[in-house]
Amino acid sequence: MILVTGATGNIGSALLKELHECGAGPLRGLTRDAARASFPEGVAAVEGDFAEAASLKPALEGVRSLFLVSRIGSDADILDAARQAGVEHVVLVSSITVQTHPHLGPAGENLAVERLLKGSGMAWTILRPTQFASNALWWAASIRGHQTVRVPYAGIGLPTIHPADIASVARVAFTESGHQGRTYALTGPERVTARQQVEAIAVALEREVPFAEISREEAHRQMAAFLGDEAADAVLDVTGGDVNDELLKVRDTVSQVTGSPARPFHQWVSENAAAFR
Repeated sequence: MILVTGATGNIGSALLKELHECGAGPLRGLTRDAARASFPEGVAAVEGDFAEAASLKPALEGVRSLFLVSRIGSDADILDAARQAGVEHVVLVSSITVQTHPHLGPAGENLAVERLLKGSGMAWTILRPTQFASNALWWAASIRGHQTVRVPYAGIGLPTIHPADIASVARVAFTESGHQGRTYALTGPERVTARQQVEAIAVALEREVPFAEISREEAHRQMAAFLGDEAADAVLDVTGGDVNDELLKVRDTVSQVTGSPARPFHQWVSENAAAFR
């Protein structure tokens, strides 16, 4: 039994689909509202709330493998509940910032979760992805409203990753041997600047999308309003303000693990163009 948490999210939904298609299972998808979940036929929808680890007990019953995204609940309680339920293997989605920006608060929090998992007694596989292609959805409302997309560091390209590639690596970790006790840094196949991302969206929409580069200060004021000062600074550092070779490095981990090339950003755009119309 494999339990996929965040089963309606960008990674979890893709992972459930891949596991179902390759015949893995039985499968469960964890969601806050099972009645609204749309999973592949044969995947059991189970309810749970990460804010209350005790609510996960029924979902974990009989589970041997767990897919978990870090820092969406009390990780210590969640891992403890998994261990008590008899879970044997956890695939954890952490962040590449653990190795590229270990001094930042969110990176330290991710590292703490990794250490909790390693000390839990359960087998583990840790995934450290870079910036998600789906982060472009932050601009969706502006683009739908034909407003200008305003971003800092417009010319700095990061090796943005398609969430489905994270799911593909997780699927291999669950279904093939040799991946327990491994940590994988995951990137897309090439660096893509924010300007190039917006251009790709414009091509998919077949219309111009207004674009403007703004200062870090202006971006910080906008982000801090809903993220807070520290988190806003961390986001700005890892999207251009404090880049380094480790952050910019394009890795072939996805193709090495899955046997298929990493998906380019324009593929994610073509699959999600409706969100910007």
